[in-house]
Amino acid sequence: MARLDPVAKLFEGGTVLCDGAMGSMLYGRGIFIHRCYDELNVSQPELVSEVHLEYLHAGARVIESNTFGANAVRLERFGLEGRVWELNVAGVRLARETVTWMRDKQASEAFVAGAIGPLGAKIGKEAKVTEQEAYAAFVQQVKALAEGGPGVGADLLVVETMMSVTEATLAVRAAKRESAGLRVIVMVTVDERGQCLDGSTPEQAAKALEQAGADAVGCNCSEGPPVVLRAIERMRTATRLPLAAMPNAGTPKQVEGRSLYLSSPEYMASFARKLAKAGATFIGGCCGTTPKDIRAMRGALRALEAQETGVEVVESEPAGTQPKASTIEPPPLNERSKIGAKIASGQFCTMVEIVPPKGFDCSRELEGAEELHLLGVDAINVPDSPRASARMSAQSLCVQIQQRIGIETVLHYTCRDRNLLSIQSDLLGAASIGLKNILCLTGDPPKMGSYPDATAVFDVDAIGLTRIVRDLNHGLDLGGNSVGGSAGFTISVAANPGVPDLDNEVRRFAAKVEAGGEFGITQPVFDLRLLEQFLRRIEAFRIPIVAGIWPLTSVKNAEFMKKDLKVSMPQEILDRMARAETPEAARAEGVAIAREMLAEVRGSVQGVQVSAPFGKYKAAAQVLGFGRE
Repeated sequence: MARLDPVAKLFEGGTVLCDGAMGSMLYGRGIFIHRCYDELNVSQPELVSEVHLEYLHAGARVIESNTFGANAVRLERFGLEGRVWELNVAGVRLARETVTWMRDKQASEAFVAGAIGPLGAKIGKEAKVTEQEAYAAFVQQVKALAEGGPGVGADLLVVETMMSVTEATLAVRAAKRESAGLRVIVMVTVDERGQCLDGSTPEQAAKALEQAGADAVGCNCSEGPPVVLRAIERMRTATRLPLAAMPNAGTPKQVEGRSLYLSSPEYMASFARKLAKAGATFIGGCCGTTPKDIRAMRGALRALEAQETGVEVVESEPAGTQPKASTIEPPPLNERSKIGAKIASGQFCTMVEIVPPKGFDCSRELEGAEELHLLGVDAINVPDSPRASARMSAQSLCVQIQQRIGIETVLHYTCRDRNLLSIQSDLLGAASIGLKNILCLTGDPPKMGSYPDATAVFDVDAIGLTRIVRDLNHGLDLGGNSVGGSAGFTISVAANPGVPDLDNEVRRFAAKVEAGGEFGITQPVFDLRLLEQFLRRIEAFRIPIVAGIWPLTSVKNAEFMKKDLKVSMPQEILDRMARAETPEAARAEGVAIAREMLAEVRGSVQGVQVSAPFGKYKAAAQVLGFGRE
């Protein structure tokens, strides 16, 4: 029983950091999605151990065994229902060996939680699995996970991703009666409305599971951190048990046939703080989260602890890592570039977008840049192969514009085509040749462009990229090593006020600001009500905003943006463009509409970026009031 004492302390207060996804990590190592991941405990144990070790290095104090689906009902799909005992015992053994190795190497204490997932089948009298059969399946798994007792078997049990309170209750009862006194954490999953998938509310679930004997209750997986946070807040009103929160990394996006979670470690860290403040004791991650997320969450929780106690917390580093270099303060924003100076002083900025050519001759783009420079435009924005088209590199065109024309550029930089090493290399090179304004973007997937079979990278998204640029500004590379000074970038981030899911856009913009964004540049907006709504929503974390404006060239251009690009296009604008009788009249009407929008938004934003569709640089200048009518 002495071994249980440290486990008991986990439930007595304070925050306990748990691990993140196992399945996502194994998938990332090339394991086919339709394989039985629990069987890997026997056939490829080194892969499972590697994942456990990464989470322990990241700071997790509780790691779950790779046994989420190791019950007889789920294993039957693979013809493995007769190996429940073997796979669960093997899963706990791998986790135990990793915890023991870390304890011996670093004297750090961690605990093994036996993971129990749902049966994956309906339960009831007329369903495939009766309640008695479900209970028996949970008993079988619990006994295997607890085999040998604490310190050999699991130290505690985690019942997770339960879609119905009935099933969760059966699992808890089996765990409490058959595990020789192991403590049990049980978590349900909820939909976007915050309800369990059987219709129960978080409050009802918390009360029922407490009555069933759970030692901690909570919510995991679900629709990402915000949904889990709301569920935890509601559970807190219904129970005084410790709470557990392990959200996934948001809704996955389909990129080149892969399900990618594009939330950044910074985003997960910000919600770790919120979850702790809401009363969660056990905090970790679910689908899509990685050791990077857990490490960021560890830092956030330690910072919160230091803030609340007034005690400085010093981060410890895993074995084999080097001490981190000290950060330096970057130059003030007004000293980094001309655009930075305008943003810092509150002056209105004017920018025009020039798209790189599809070949190597950029004379037309340079002529356009020169004309715009002479007219008084502040900067040229250069997109990075927009819509995944194959074009001259944005960095090359920026260099030529700055060196030959003398006007400052804003380099659009995407994560689509570059791994972390390439990103760092490019950014260091950009800083060395005087490209000081960076717009951090995730990038369009290759399937949208001219080479749909090209491979996408997406090591990080725009939020992670923003953090990388910020760290370079503070003199640190990806490994925390000194780069010899500040890169001196001005950091801009993108926003799209017209997306259907504005809640998610606002959350991501907040994460970009937290990661280091210093001003925002929006996608072209035609419905100004959407821009106004977006500006209201970001008031709590407002940074200077440069509004995107697009002078339409024809009614077909307007219809393409509405139907293909899903841009909100008011009917009034479509009607105005349709009434134009000639191409010249249509272009003039597009400029007129853009000028009206500029006049209307001028008082609420700090600048505009005007696109030059089809290379119509004069039209862009006219929108800004520089060109002739």
